[in-house]
Amino acid sequence: MTSLPAVASPRKLGLVIDLDICVGCHACVVSCKEWNTGGYGSALSDQHPYGADVSGAWLNRVHSFEVAPEGGEVVGEAGQARIVHFPKSCLHCENAPCVTVCPTGASYKRGDDGIVLVDEEKCIGCGLCAWACPYGAREMDLAAGVMKKCTLCIDRIYNETIAEVDRVPSCVRTCPANARHFGDLGDPHSAVSMMVEERGGMDLMPEQGTKPVNKYLPPRPRTPLSASASQLPLAEHTEGAKGFFAWLDGMLDRI
Repeated sequence: MTSLPAVASPRKLGLVIDLDICVGCHACVVSCKEWNTGGYGSALSDQHPYGADVSGAWLNRVHSFEVAPEGGEVVGEAGQARIVHFPKSCLHCENAPCVTVCPTGASYKRGDDGIVLVDEEKCIGCGLCAWACPYGAREMDLAAGVMKKCTLCIDRIYNETIAEVDRVPSCVRTCPANARHFGDLGDPHSAVSMMVEERGGMDLMPEQGTKPVNKYLPPRPRTPLSASASQLPLAEHTEGAKGFFAWLDGMLDRI
């Protein structure tokens, strides 16, 4: 079996995902697929992508859930339930079970930055890492016959031939809502660490003891519109309007 680094890396590169503002657009999913099909490792394959029996390797997926606050109801209580979009990929755990279960050393954790990777030359496609991962973050590529996983776009973040602004994972660079953030979570003064501290960032399934590096920022409580309706300003009257506004007021009256 494979061993984790004897000394934990002081650098812990990972993602912080804000569940409050993720809109579930799947831009990160598509961008990840595109970059990792032409980047590190072999291409991510699809089988019968337009058929009835579709399968394929995706390193990042977004799940959507309807949730309600404690005491609320999903049905029959307008304004209580809400949709939360939940992106999921490899969490680059400190105690990564996918690494320690690997019989060939194909799955390994880097000692200098904590990123978990797969050496495809050593992978025999046994699937033990997929069984060991409690987050379902491993994907078997049926065409290549090897396991795939998020690499944090290692071929981007250290690539000095591209602009510095692009030296982040593809999913982070693509997110239109700025819900995904990348940085060193081992540095308490980094922007991502301070974000986790301020917002109460959470581990996914902490009871598993895997110590995931990636963190999730919980959705903020919602204020019902009815609670602030009395504070909304009333529409201003248009009596005495002149020029363009007088013409516009007249046209709207005819509608």
